[in-house]
Amino acid sequence: MKSATQLWLSAFSSLALGVTAVSYVEPASAQAAYGSYVGVGGSVGFGDGTNASGAVAFRYRILELPISFRTQLLVGSGVAIVPTVSYDIPLNWQTEAYIGAGVSFTGGDETPVGDSTAFVLQPGIDHALPSSQLTVFGNAIIAFDGYEDGGSGVSVQGGVGLQF
Repeated sequence: MKSATQLWLSAFSSLALGVTAVSYVEPASAQAAYGSYVGVGGSVGFGDGTNASGAVAFRYRILELPISFRTQLLVGSGVAIVPTVSYDIPLNWQTEAYIGAGVSFTGGDETPVGDSTAFVLQPGIDHALPSSQLTVFGNAIIAFDGYEDGGSGVSVQGGVGLQF
């Protein structure tokens, strides 16, 4: 039979061993399992008129931070380039929502985001397809005062990107 001292030493040793083991375990954090991509898709604008165009999307993800640099190139009757910086919010291992801010630069009167340079907000979502290098993306661009005669330009984009 063990003495009280031996029981205390045994309990203390077990506790010390458990604390040591726990101190080496890092907590899990939700982080999407994909990164940067280049994609193609379509865009529809809902400003002064409904304008459709093709969309080329680019995303460069900073791996250590929940920040991405994104650019949308909207090509149709007119051309718009919309660079943004986004804050990324992982929803699960394949899906990430984000909110971005930037500027739209337009060339021509018929772009989905308007006809003048404007400040934009860009909410969106990316979903990495399992067991592939593909990402499905969708977002909206809200161009405040995107039209020379006043009014905001709003467009919705969607497409598929190839991860790199």
